[in-house]
Amino acid sequence: MSKKNVAVIVCFCLASLFSNAQTLKIMTYNIRLDIDSDKENDWTHRKDFFNGQIRFYAPDIFGIQEAKPNQVLDIATALPQYSYVGIGRDGVGKGESSNIFYAKGIFKVIESNTFWLSATPESISMGWDAACNRVCSYALLKNKQTNNMIWVFNTHLDHIGEDARTKGLDLILSKIEKLNTNKYPVVLMGDFNSEPETERIIKLKKIMNDAKSISKEKPFGPYGTFNNFKYNEASTHLIDYIFLSKSNVITVQKYAVLSDAKDLKYPSDHFPVFIEINYK
Repeated sequence: MSKKNVAVIVCFCLASLFSNAQTLKIMTYNIRLDIDSDKENDWTHRKDFFNGQIRFYAPDIFGIQEAKPNQVLDIATALPQYSYVGIGRDGVGKGESSNIFYAKGIFKVIESNTFWLSATPESISMGWDAACNRVCSYALLKNKQTNNMIWVFNTHLDHIGEDARTKGLDLILSKIEKLNTNKYPVVLMGDFNSEPETERIIKLKKIMNDAKSISKEKPFGPYGTFNNFKYNEASTHLIDYIFLSKSNVITVQKYAVLSDAKDLKYPSDHFPVFIEINYK
């Protein structure tokens, strides 16, 4: 074979490799439930800025937590470029949900479902010492152009039950292992109600990569992700995360905690976590 032919083959292989590479922007966001007692911070005062923030950063995939049915509808209506999966923790159209929104021009859903963080995950139920029902929603997404596949799991661990947080996370990891027989890249995100030094987060970091820890660029924004609507106080509680399967096909280019505000008001009592990844 001539050197010219070898060069052509090498160029073709490289072109094929890069054509299957993909850059994705991913966000996780506890949006704070719609509740009247929040008064000037209730959803009616926040939703326009919230939707504008999502529109500006234009994530390809974003997961929300603590969303009431009317909030999900508001987001879907304001951002028609996205479709979503996931149901409420008390059933379809009932209670808070952990939905996964995806750019419908880029992805199609191959498989999706919601399960409960309990000993009976296939039915509406409360787990262990939890204060309320908790769920995890997931989707297997296929890129329409590259045919790349990626699993996305989105959850909100309990805010009271220590046992529920630990066993809930263990259940999610076992579900990932059971579903991901083809070893596709996995994204696990959400509000874990757990600081980085807790045992469950330390354990999780041995199984999956914390996007913040492997970002090629220096992480941007405040340390914490929970702001409690307190604009004049530093955010020191890091409880929202994006984890990625340990794989050489995924690299994190950027990681940020976004602290955008308008008129000294935040769009939620949590900051969103935003990352940019490359995978093939």
